[in-house]
Amino acid sequence: MKAMLDLVSRHKSGTPCGIYSVCSAHPLVIEASFVHALKSQLDVTLIEATCNQVNQDGGYTGMRPDDFREFVFAIADRVGFDRSRILLGGDHLGPNPWTSLTAEEAMKKADVLIEQYVAAGFRKIHADCSMSCVDDPVPLPEETIARRAARLIRIAEDTQARVGGEKCVYVIGTEVPVPGGAAEDLPELEVTTPDAALATIETHRAIFAELGLNDAWERVVGTVVQPGVEFDHHKVIDYKRSKAVRLSRAIEFLPGILFEAHSTDYQTPKALKELVEDHFAILKVGPGVTFALREALWALDAIEQEWIPEDKQSRFRKITLERMAAEPRNWAKYYHATGPELRFDLQYSLSDRIRYYWPDAAITAAQETMFDNLGTNPPPLALISQYLPDAYAAIRGGGLALTPANLVIAHIGATLDGYQAACTPMNVVSPEPAYA
Repeated sequence: MKAMLDLVSRHKSGTPCGIYSVCSAHPLVIEASFVHALKSQLDVTLIEATCNQVNQDGGYTGMRPDDFREFVFAIADRVGFDRSRILLGGDHLGPNPWTSLTAEEAMKKADVLIEQYVAAGFRKIHADCSMSCVDDPVPLPEETIARRAARLIRIAEDTQARVGGEKCVYVIGTEVPVPGGAAEDLPELEVTTPDAALATIETHRAIFAELGLNDAWERVVGTVVQPGVEFDHHKVIDYKRSKAVRLSRAIEFLPGILFEAHSTDYQTPKALKELVEDHFAILKVGPGVTFALREALWALDAIEQEWIPEDKQSRFRKITLERMAAEPRNWAKYYHATGPELRFDLQYSLSDRIRYYWPDAAITAAQETMFDNLGTNPPPLALISQYLPDAYAAIRGGGLALTPANLVIAHIGATLDGYQAACTPMNVVSPEPAYA
């Protein structure tokens, strides 16, 4: 993970640089990330999986860590993005998927989880043991969290020594909703206090030292804090740098450590830039890019309805909503409206619970039909301009080939543009779009 250590060093030396992390398991989102990285001439791109997406039991994607690695590498090979430029990260790695068990039972599962991630080549590891298990107090004491994290990092270190390759870099702490997002509407957020952030770092440092993990501590590159950004079903809480000044300054005197900001989805390009400048230099995005994916798929459905004869249409959007109604387990505890309001949330909630349904067999089949329809009978540019203006601009100005997948990829890429601009210092000029 030399690239991450170099990034931290450059940022600490005064260059307001950062890196964005795409946390998704959808093939079109992963492909869009690599296409965007090629377009932007990035040296590396960071792709992460969460403990709920990918684990030894398959997670909700059905993939184990080595499956996810091969899945990502296959897409990179097809796009022409060199595997050596891919950084794989594991997010919220800890007992979260197994909190219905006792703490020791859940931690034994987390032990296996961390070993499998590192053995599969993941080298950016967020050790997150902040969640209470069935026999734990709520909330967990800071020392308990740190000791459990250190336990996992010891396993990560031992696994890396056994399998070889680059040593891991680590992220500690958590000041965000559990993986999957907030379940309820959110009030205005409290920014993490400097004292709390520094106490988390010091508690972890002391326990690492006690357990002989000093070398690993030198590779702790980030701590997760709440800079005052979040979203719920219908609104975005925007970054206000004036509220985060004290927190931002608190990290300036600690060598080697930056802040990692989760839930940066839907922030404006200006806010993203300010986050990086204020040392929240690792920006995580997940629902923001899958929301863009859903926008593009809904747009293709609208184009299909206008362009393809009715008897040949895929009914993609209709089938997706039918499957969500038939299988509510992935949204029922999040959405509490009824009638038209529920139908709205199923499609347009910013928490984007629809992302859990894309692998459904009926939805996948409908998507393939829609792509086949629009691939064999390409829509006119006027319809693309109407429903997907960013993709239209890429076709007209960047030479993008007119395929349904490319239209989706270009739309997602427009979201990533804001992240790339935020992470690129002002004296570095990003290249113009250049789609093959």
